[in-house]
Amino acid sequence: MATSTRETPVGNPSTWQGIAQDWSSDRDAFKQVPWGKAMMWIFLLSDTFIFTCFLTGYMSVRMSTTATWPNPSEVFALTIGGASIPLILIAIMTFVLITSSGTMAMAVNYGYRRDRVRSAALMLTTAALGATFVGMQAFEWSKLISEGVRPWGNPMGAAQFGACFFMITGFHGLHVSVGVIYLCTVAFKVLRGDYEKRGNYQIVEITGLYWHFVDLVWVFIFAFFYLW
Repeated sequence: MATSTRETPVGNPSTWQGIAQDWSSDRDAFKQVPWGKAMMWIFLLSDTFIFTCFLTGYMSVRMSTTATWPNPSEVFALTIGGASIPLILIAIMTFVLITSSGTMAMAVNYGYRRDRVRSAALMLTTAALGATFVGMQAFEWSKLISEGVRPWGNPMGAAQFGACFFMITGFHGLHVSVGVIYLCTVAFKVLRGDYEKRGNYQIVEITGLYWHFVDLVWVFIFAFFYLW
């Protein structure tokens, strides 16, 4: 007597076996997501965990310390025309970085329109704004260092202030600096027409993902460190 066998359809998403086969063969699961973009999202997710740990540690230290925590409005004030203006430099830095997000978004838009000249020009503008941000951050560091703030000490109050400030803003500044180099490299390749030969400008969008993440992280640093 012949026995009948029922075969599981290959790639049929209605069965668990089909779903497993689709994922393992990379046929349907990641069909709409380029690997470059997927890897960037994974990297940004891991970076999110790092910044979350830094900011959580900062809040824990600030709430648990018994020493007086310095007032950000006084620490980060600049004297202009004889008047002390609180957080003026930080406000300008934030404005510059948020503006760079706008130019980066326009660069992605022109990239998908295959307008490589405008896309590259906007990416270089974004890089220039990022470099301006890093320059202002370097000025902020030098000002605090000249006032005696160190990672291991702080004449204005709690000793942990210096360690938290240099670690968090320094790590973010490193990301901005790397982003500036990344933007300049991709902009040069876009202007040269490298991606025109490949038929797509997804690299511009992937670069934009990184830059928007850096801008978003600064919003949290600004809120937690400078306004709290």
